[in-house]
Amino acid sequence: MARDLGHRCRCPHGTRCPRGPRHGGPAAAVLDTHVRAFPMDAAEQALWRECGMDPVSLEADVTTMLSCLHYILPGRPVVSHQAALSALLPPQDDADRISDLPEKLLHNIVSRLPPKDGARTAALSCRWRSVWLSTPLVLVDADLLPTGCGSGLQVARADARRVASAITRILEAHQGPFRFVHLISCYMQETPGLLARWLQLLAVKGVRELFLVNRPWPLSMALPATFFGMATLTRLYLGVFGFPATAGLPRAVAFPHLRELGLCCMAIKNRDMDFVLARSPVLEILCIHANILLKCLSLVSRSLRCVQILEGIDLNLDVKDAPHLERLIIWSSSARDGLHRGVKIGHAPALSILGYLEPARHVLEIGNTIIKAGTRASPTTIVPSIKILSLRVCFGIHSDDKMLPSFLRCFPNVERLHLESNETDEPTGKLNTKCWKDAGPIECIQSHIKLMIFYAFRGERNELSFLKFFLENARMLTKLVIVFWKGSFSSMTEANSKVKPLFAAKWASQDCVLQLFESALEVGDDKWLLNFETGSDFSSRDPFACTAALRGCNFEEMAGVH
Repeated sequence: MARDLGHRCRCPHGTRCPRGPRHGGPAAAVLDTHVRAFPMDAAEQALWRECGMDPVSLEADVTTMLSCLHYILPGRPVVSHQAALSALLPPQDDADRISDLPEKLLHNIVSRLPPKDGARTAALSCRWRSVWLSTPLVLVDADLLPTGCGSGLQVARADARRVASAITRILEAHQGPFRFVHLISCYMQETPGLLARWLQLLAVKGVRELFLVNRPWPLSMALPATFFGMATLTRLYLGVFGFPATAGLPRAVAFPHLRELGLCCMAIKNRDMDFVLARSPVLEILCIHANILLKCLSLVSRSLRCVQILEGIDLNLDVKDAPHLERLIIWSSSARDGLHRGVKIGHAPALSILGYLEPARHVLEIGNTIIKAGTRASPTTIVPSIKILSLRVCFGIHSDDKMLPSFLRCFPNVERLHLESNETDEPTGKLNTKCWKDAGPIECIQSHIKLMIFYAFRGERNELSFLKFFLENARMLTKLVIVFWKGSFSSMTEANSKVKPLFAAKWASQDCVLQLFESALEVGDDKWLLNFETGSDFSSRDPFACTAALRGCNFEEMAGVH
């Protein structure tokens, strides 16, 4: 079994989550925020000890989980904390020019202020009071913290209570709608009834975007049923809650405007996930981070365009009927029992971006055919729409070497191939190019791939054997980019010596250029930390292209392939 490249830690639910880059890495400044869970009280500590877990270690693991979770949350709307309202006035003129602006422009001004400053404008005049009360509000609880508390990622219990009181006052006083609500600083265990009240007010007053993250404890706290009343939502991210049961809900319950959904460390069952997808007719983006309870993600949706999975735990994926799905991205996955998990692709005619598939972790099924070593290409075993494919492989591990050609045959029209070489603790067999040639023709290599990026290169014999085979057969290849971890080699001279054997091969493409780069990332750093945001950005052509990991390089210019 391949060894995970990333540093991992055990989380409370038996899950595993990335620790993030080491200090000094390109994303270190972001993840060094260390979002902390509130300290456990004595009763909570005793409960976990009875379960055989060390509360100190558990808190450290949850801190890691929360830091990762808050890193991947999309950015909030821009508000100004330092802007001053002013107008150029002629001499001897004390007219209030700002108040004379059109109502629409005043709403725009107030909506860009933090909630405390927006509320203060109500004291200016009766007109300003009506402006604040009717402006689509941006409510971010971190803006309500006392000066010096930072971004709300680390907050004392007393400050959290004051923030909760302020949130209640704002939600009750403002008539809505709420354009964006970002609640990450509160201690939900102390206010379960208050949370239900908040969700009810948000539902009545038309919340559009909601980011709601619990600061455990307890880890199993369920969302109140008032959650289902928020029919105006267009964007929703939930973190560290139990998803409320959907059995018995009225048929009218739905999220008719929801276009983006993120479930982070959420305890949600299969039937409840199916319910959400069925009741979200315009949902385009689905992100799942560290799933809990969810064992099979069954995709039946006429609107979904992008699905991203971060640290899928024991998760099977089944694309049953998703006619508009363009991207299926599995950044990382794990199985606690060591068994393979299924990735089944049924009806997905628009699917063009897929990965990371891992022969060591995944059983690939196309239609009703399970892909095995030696499976040949046929109309029932291919997905011709895939143009960008990402794979993680342990070269020299017999099972991976046998499955790699079969995986590649399933995607005959791939033009960009991202291939990451996983390190392993197992003894590896020695391969040569003849072993790969014996696998038979692979159409995407021979006729379509224009760019391949080979990550985590260590210069091992088995890696070189595959690369030689690839160069000798890739007739359309214009660029081969080989990337090695920072510090893998003592110098670029040593790195160049490792790829020198490739030039002894007879390249099938006379136009191919080989480029060798040292990554800005070290062994153990996770590329998805840099790439995740691009996964659901449809303006980004290739979400797997780790631009920031290559020092000073513009990826599209470097690739030279359009």
